[in-house]
Amino acid sequence: MSEKNTSMSFFAQLKNGIIDNNPTLVQLLGMCPTLAVTTSVSNAIGMGLAATAVLICSNIFISLLRKFIPSQVRIAAFIVIISGFVTAVELLIKAFFFDLYGSLGLFIPLIVVNCIILARAEAFASKNKVLPSAIDGLAMGLGFTVALIIIATIREILGAGTFLGFPVLGAGYKPAILFILPPGAFLTLGFVIAAVQKFRNTKSDKERLARLSNIEDEKEGEE
Repeated sequence: MSEKNTSMSFFAQLKNGIIDNNPTLVQLLGMCPTLAVTTSVSNAIGMGLAATAVLICSNIFISLLRKFIPSQVRIAAFIVIISGFVTAVELLIKAFFFDLYGSLGLFIPLIVVNCIILARAEAFASKNKVLPSAIDGLAMGLGFTVALIIIATIREILGAGTFLGFPVLGAGYKPAILFILPPGAFLTLGFVIAAVQKFRNTKSDKERLARLSNIEDEKEGEE
């Protein structure tokens, strides 16, 4: 594969993971951490980066072993590999970011059963070479992180009047506590997904109309 094609493939995979096939806002995977940890942007960034690190490492390792793992035990093998990297990430966060570890709590070890990570292991890493698998892990991890940050930004600003802990709406603002409670998580997620789907549908409609217009122009040209 040429350097140009490799570069194009890299950016195409990034675009796919972050925008076109976002694991949270399009595929609707990883809903539990999405709803639970987005009470603040700092928590969202921490969870997103932790999941991204696990995605990249597990995708690389599974891709390396894809020809040696028997198909009958592949899911069990994937979970063992993922759990090893989750344990490493958990210990690093506990050692160097203890406040973040206290905020995320149980949701760090639960990365093991995050649908996004197991889905990419099964659908991509187990069928592709190491470099594309690593890029896929990065793309999907960034997509997950971006989704968490968007939802957390809305919830933190409206629910606490802050962004990353700093006041942004002034002392006179009365926080809408609902947004940092569980019902607020569902409401915010629903509105964000609706906005994303509206954008995707609008884009698809424009592309469809453009294709129809090209077909009509071709027919007129033939006549």
